[in-house]
Amino acid sequence: MPSSATSLDTAAELLALLHNTTTEPRVDTQLEALALAVSADLPVLLWGEPGIGKTAALTHLAETLDLPLTTVIASVHEPSDFAGLPVVGDDPATQGVPMAPPDWAVRLVRAGRGLLFLDELSTAPPAVQAALLRVVLERRIGTLHLPPGVRIVAAANPRSSAADGWELSPPLANRFVHLQWVHDHDVVVRGLGGTWPKATLPRLDPHRLSDAVAFARRAVCGLLTTRPNLVHQLPKTETRRGGPWPSPRSWDMALRLVAFATAADTSRDVLSMLVRGTVGDGPGLELLSSMDHMDLPDPEELLADPAAAVLPERGDLRQAVLDGVVAAVRKQPSEARWDAAWSLLVRALETGAPDLVVVPAATLAALRQDGWQVPSSIDQLAGAVSLAQRADRIPAGARR
Repeated sequence: MPSSATSLDTAAELLALLHNTTTEPRVDTQLEALALAVSADLPVLLWGEPGIGKTAALTHLAETLDLPLTTVIASVHEPSDFAGLPVVGDDPATQGVPMAPPDWAVRLVRAGRGLLFLDELSTAPPAVQAALLRVVLERRIGTLHLPPGVRIVAAANPRSSAADGWELSPPLANRFVHLQWVHDHDVVVRGLGGTWPKATLPRLDPHRLSDAVAFARRAVCGLLTTRPNLVHQLPKTETRRGGPWPSPRSWDMALRLVAFATAADTSRDVLSMLVRGTVGDGPGLELLSSMDHMDLPDPEELLADPAAAVLPERGDLRQAVLDGVVAAVRKQPSEARWDAAWSLLVRALETGAPDLVVVPAATLAALRQDGWQVPSSIDQLAGAVSLAQRADRIPAGARR
């Protein structure tokens, strides 16, 4: 009969086999967003229901990046564990009373690098959240200053599913990039089979760094110049104050994320997740929209040489370009510019959906002044515009 020690050894071998997994390159938007925010040295807060895989994702990220993981359960600590414990020396009146940091902070400083994981943040009472403000923003724990090689990631459950949960205080919430963590069925199934997505830091193009910074500053400053009310908007409800919202601090974080995403040529989905998780859905979507329009061709250049015009492929961007061309003709009307605009509409018709030229064509036709000759190119548009207009009038239920 095998001894208990032998049975435990066999059990340990079986556990080792269960833990023996591999990784593979796989598109995982939320994992890419997390890796980019970590690369940008911004504190990240993962929101998700219990058991969704937040801790497992952080453990995998730390292993892949070869960073020692330090997990601190925020809800079971006292404020002094983050602010430091007073230690009375030989002459406190002269030397003062230093605030001694906890042992896990000392280990992080000695290692010089690592991933600090603040778990169960939403179950930490307000006093502990207040003590965490300095950790997240100033990276200080007692008298220690965390080295640049340490990254901070936190996790929280929604208040509805957290044990004795609290809403995050607005000052603490505004210091994080908020990512909603959800499970992907295919990723979970393949992961349970032994293969998980590979977490990698974004590859920054060293030749694009200066341009990326200039683009990010132009994008954020351009939006806030035209929309000054977006600079700071403290939400009115307690729940929304515990999430992402716009402030000078969070806009600075968004600017950094745009620069990193541009230098890494990150997908729009990843950037959208990060920007909306920093300044909120509304302001984030406005920033993304303004960034799209920053790269649009100048209407004046298009009118100067319609034959060489290159129009955006995306329908919404193409519509914006055509509207801009018509607006330019309205601002400075002339027969030559009017003719050039019709040539651009024909080019748009030949290379895209006909419904995109319906409104610009109608507006442009209304700009005609007495004595202007009708260009022959209008004949090419007439049929498509008429067909598109008739299609719009067909009830949705009657279409096939």
